[in-house]
Amino acid sequence: MMSNSLPARRFTGWHMTAILVAFFAVVIAVNMLMATVAVRSFGGTVVENSYVASQRFNGWLAAARMQDRLRWKDDVVTDSVRHVVLILDDEAGAPVRGGTVKALAQHPLGRAADIPLAFQETAPGRYVSVTGLPAGRWRVRLDVRHGGGEQHLLREVD
Repeated sequence: MMSNSLPARRFTGWHMTAILVAFFAVVIAVNMLMATVAVRSFGGTVVENSYVASQRFNGWLAAARMQDRLRWKDDVVTDSVRHVVLILDDEAGAPVRGGTVKALAQHPLGRAADIPLAFQETAPGRYVSVTGLPAGRWRVRLDVRHGGGEQHLLREVD
């Protein structure tokens, strides 16, 4: 009786070299892909100078505490023609009347130019932007001033 078995292949140093080269090629390719995606999707700088930002941090905390003491309640939406609508009430639920509202709409990925927005009070506590926003997702930075109170809001609208 004859045996039809093939001779066993030996695992050599060349096989191990090929495995290592393939492994590191995959690791390097994935790292390059992730770095490329990260660089292309980052819209810009968070702060211009981190040292200066760290020196201002305690002031920002104090301003945030003062803003929290106002206890204003807000709702930011867009209407049918893409105007930004801010509805602002005080802690008792009464509309905050006669405020000044300015805003800057920014595309979350920085792919579109920033759009400054001016607001008009159309009803007590209801502020509507004069111009509308293009379709898409926007991050709106609102600055609201009323009497001695000041509120800074960051909201996303779709």
